[in-house]
Amino acid sequence: MPLQISATNPEHPVLLLALPWHIPLEEWPDEYLVPLPRGISRHVVRYARAGDEVVAVKELAERPALREYELLRTLDRLGIPSVDPLAVVTGREQPDGSPLEPVLITRHLGGSQPYRSMFETTMRPSTVHRLMDALAVLLVRLHLTGFAWGDCSLSNTLFRRDAGAYAAYLVDAETGELHEKLSDGQRAYDIDLARVNISGEMLDLEASGALHPSIDPIEFGAEVGQRYENLWNELTRTSVYPAGKHHYMERRIRRLNDLGFDVAEMQISRSPQGDTVTFVPKVVDAGHHQRQLLRLTGMDAEENQARRLLNDLESWMATQDDAPGARPEVLAHRWVRDVFRPTVRAVRDRVPVPMDPAELYHELLEHRWYLSERAQHDIGLDAATEDYIRTRLKPQDD
Repeated sequence: MPLQISATNPEHPVLLLALPWHIPLEEWPDEYLVPLPRGISRHVVRYARAGDEVVAVKELAERPALREYELLRTLDRLGIPSVDPLAVVTGREQPDGSPLEPVLITRHLGGSQPYRSMFETTMRPSTVHRLMDALAVLLVRLHLTGFAWGDCSLSNTLFRRDAGAYAAYLVDAETGELHEKLSDGQRAYDIDLARVNISGEMLDLEASGALHPSIDPIEFGAEVGQRYENLWNELTRTSVYPAGKHHYMERRIRRLNDLGFDVAEMQISRSPQGDTVTFVPKVVDAGHHQRQLLRLTGMDAEENQARRLLNDLESWMATQDDAPGARPEVLAHRWVRDVFRPTVRAVRDRVPVPMDPAELYHELLEHRWYLSERAQHDIGLDAATEDYIRTRLKPQDD
C-alpha cells in the first residue's frame, strides 16, 4: 500500500512529505523534532517541524486515527477549543517493507503547555483553581454541543494563557462521541470519569512533590465536578427576558461572576415573547479586565471598575443591530462616545469632590442596578442618572 496523506489543505501534504515516515515515530532523529514539553499519552507522540509550522504527530491504528481526525474537524467547525487537525498519514512502511502504524497530525497549539510542565514549579492554589475552572468551562462547552469526551483528564488537555485568560483545549478525542444532545446520564458519566482521572493525576503530582501542600487531590477532583454543575446549571437554565427587564441579564452575569467566571460572549435572539440570552463563559487571571478595557476603550481603570464597565459594554454591544459584523473596538468607541462620556458629563460637575470618571460611572451602574431590582424592571441609565443626581447629590446642592 503506497504512502497516503489525507488532508483538507492541499499545501499540507507537500510540507509533510519531507518527514521520515519510513522510521518508527519513537526513533525519529532529532533533526526533525522540536523540543517541546509533552504530556502523558498511551500513544507515541512527537513534535516536529513541517515547513514553518510545528505539528504534533501521534501514532495509532488507522480506524481510530481517521475517526479522531473527523471528530476534531467537527469540533473546529463548532468553535470548540481543541487542537487543529491537519492530516492522517497511512501506508507507512519501513525500508524492509514491514508496516508502520498510521499517524494523526495536528497543529501545535502555540503558547500551550501540558499540565505536568506547568507544575514543574509548585503553583499557587489560586492558579490551580483557575486551571480547573478552565477545564470545567471546556467540559460544559463540549457537552452543550453534544460531545461526550469519554476520557476527560488533565493529560488529555492543554492549557494556555492569552492576555490574562486561562483556557483549556481538548487534545485527545479518540474516545469521544458526538450526539445531537447528551442525556443527563452521559454527562454524569463524563464527570465521574473526570473526577477519578483528575484526582489520580493530582495524587501523582503530590507523590512527586509538585503539588501545593494545601491541596487535597481527592477533594479537588470532586470540586471540579461541582464547579461544572454550577456552571452548567447557570448557563443552561432557559430564560426569556421581556422588554424592559434587561437588569435580569445583569443578574445572570453577576451570578457567573460570583462563580468565578466572566462572560466571554453574550448572544441575544429576539422574538415576540422576549429576548433569549445565551452566555459563553471564560476564566480570567488578575488584571485581565484592566488590560481588556484599556485595549478596547483606552481607559485605564482599577480591576473591579474595569470588570463592571466591561459588563455594561458587553450588554450594550449585544443590543446593537450591527454587533454581529462590527469589530469590538469600533463598538467600544461608540459606547464611550454615546454612552459613557455623556453620562459622566451629566453628573461630574455636580459631585462635590472630584471623582475618577470610571468610578463615577461604576457608581451610576450600581445605582441603576439597585433601582431596577427594586422596580423589577430595567429603569435605564438615563433615569438612573437623574435619580442619582436627585437623591444622592441633593444634600450638596441645597
